[in-house]
Amino acid sequence: MKRVERLFKLISLMQEGNVCTSKYLSKKLGVSTRTVHRDIGDLVSSGVPIAGQSGVGFLLRGEQRLPSVNFTNDELQALALGAQMARTWADKDLGNASETAMRKLEKVLPKSLKPRIHLDAIEVHGVPMSDDDSAKLKTARASLEAREKLSVSYSSPDKTVSHRLIRPLMLSCWAGIWSLGAWCELRGEFRTFRIDRMLRVERTDETFEQSPNCNHHAYFSCPKRRRFFRDYNQSRKHDDFNQLSGSPSPRPTDTPFALRSEQH
Repeated sequence: MKRVERLFKLISLMQEGNVCTSKYLSKKLGVSTRTVHRDIGDLVSSGVPIAGQSGVGFLLRGEQRLPSVNFTNDELQALALGAQMARTWADKDLGNASETAMRKLEKVLPKSLKPRIHLDAIEVHGVPMSDDDSAKLKTARASLEAREKLSVSYSSPDKTVSHRLIRPLMLSCWAGIWSLGAWCELRGEFRTFRIDRMLRVERTDETFEQSPNCNHHAYFSCPKRRRFFRDYNQSRKHDDFNQLSGSPSPRPTDTPFALRSEQH
């Protein structure tokens, strides 16, 4: 049995949910207990969440069990390309996470497949985010995941600065330019805010409940939003993106929460 096959089988055995002793694992794999300990050490070093110790037994923690999968050449190139895009266009935390993930993947790949995740002839171009924009995008991602309102100061295309309390609904990236689709409590409408035009972004610890009329599907399905995206995709002109920022769109019907314009 090749080593990579043995490692996958080792993970599968520990996914059964019981504490596995070294003796049991060595018998199932047909190797010595010393080899089992070495393999487990290598898996732990690569980030596999194995708990236990020699003489007691080992267990793959249930909340983070890993599936045994095989990748095709195209799948590996897609993963590598996605990681390269994250390093080029996303915030620094996501970029660093993509590098870590690819290193973990490379450690468990067969030797013949390792070169497939190094895209020497494919490159994603772009200017990396500034530290300030990276921090703002990270804050927006965190609030989006937590369904938490954001307090932002925003500079419109004509340099007018306004202060908004918004409900983040979705993030979009257009050739390296990130925008946040949100429900704006000041305007009482869906609005889109470019991350690079946010002067200040603060989490509020005030959560909100999404509904069918106020979630990312409702935001994206808004008629004015759909027309813009259709026209933008047809024209592919970067300057057209400026029209997206802060543009009004119809208010969702039957919105379950009482929203009103708030002056800041």
